[in-house]
Amino acid sequence: MVVLHYTAEDNASSLQLLSQGEVSAHYLITSPDEKSSPGVTLYQLVPESRVAWHAGVSGWRGYTHLNSISIGIELVNPGYERKGDSAMCTRYSPSQIQALENLLQALVKRYAITPVNIVGHSDVAPIRKQDPGPCFPWHQLANAGLGAWPDAGTVAQFLAGRSARDPADPGTLITLLIRYGYPVSDPASRSEQASVIAAFQMHFRPAQVTGRADAETEAIARALLQKYGTVP
Repeated sequence: MVVLHYTAEDNASSLQLLSQGEVSAHYLITSPDEKSSPGVTLYQLVPESRVAWHAGVSGWRGYTHLNSISIGIELVNPGYERKGDSAMCTRYSPSQIQALENLLQALVKRYAITPVNIVGHSDVAPIRKQDPGPCFPWHQLANAGLGAWPDAGTVAQFLAGRSARDPADPGTLITLLIRYGYPVSDPASRSEQASVIAAFQMHFRPAQVTGRADAETEAIARALLQKYGTVP
């Protein structure tokens, strides 16, 4: 699988942290938005055959210790801050995303990685992490065949005439997210449920990240399960 991250640092600090610090990743894609680095550079920092320390305590679709089964890709980006229902994040540059698409195409071909196994750090560690954040263009990647995305028509069918923001049952939604692959404690506290729902919304409904269960979030989860299936 592939786990995507942002560094929350500039180019120089990101490279130093990932090559000399206590964390690591297989690849780093720099930002073109700095005067000292006008272009994008793709660094391979760890061989794909070796474990990189990028995911930490994590889980996905029944697997844990994801460092041992994943490729970690870091993109230089300032990060994401949430205040209530408002998100403050910086969009990724087109050149960064193009470099990422090229890399992902090669990885998918090399390792037969399925769409549901191209995920963000927040998907596999929703209690601890928010990267790559709601400004990350998941839909664009999915359109290139590099990640999962629900079919709009199926989402509409599962909405069944409800308003998108109509309240939904949190327990039902959490069960759906567990079936899709999210790691959730049993039982999960309200704060954990909110974190997992927010992580799911950041990936599949980034315009409205609330951490609350609503009809649209539930419909998206059901559409994804219909399209990609449940945890094996």
